[in-house]
Amino acid sequence: MRFLVPLLVATPIWADTCPEGPDTGDALAALIAEGQAAQTYMVARDALRDMWSLWQAPPDKWSGELLDVGLERMRVADYKGAQKAFDALVEYCPTWAEAWNQRAFVYFRQEDYAASLENIERALEIAPRHIPALSGKGVTLLKLGREDEGYDALRAAVDLHPWLPERGLIPELYGAPR
Repeated sequence: MRFLVPLLVATPIWADTCPEGPDTGDALAALIAEGQAAQTYMVARDALRDMWSLWQAPPDKWSGELLDVGLERMRVADYKGAQKAFDALVEYCPTWAEAWNQRAFVYFRQEDYAASLENIERALEIAPRHIPALSGKGVTLLKLGREDEGYDALRAAVDLHPWLPERGLIPELYGAPR
């Protein structure tokens, strides 16, 4: 698969950018409400899984292929390969929040927190209710030593989905002092 990465990062001949994805606003709002109303972790987990399927639904076949290559490279810790795939994805599909979110995660895994935060901010400009991007922003800000901002971002994510595992990072939720 490693040899396929250079072939897949070139944009397709027939399109300059990807098409707009479907409007998922109503479906996302319903899933956020479901997660907020959940009485058990399992129900909330299922709602978040379904949210992920909305965020990761590719606008077209090519963007889906680039996403798949990047995710596969991430699974095997080939961060350079993942970076190439997500760089191509962001270039091809600059209006898809998940492209920016995945590239942010590659930067995070490489401990380039400043670059990660830039990409997260772009993802959140496109999709302000992208809960994993919000929680990623919080964790990234904590890594950068910007605790107040980090906790604010984590609280915003937990406000949207109270069952997020990252809620354990917010001291006041468990009575611990900062």
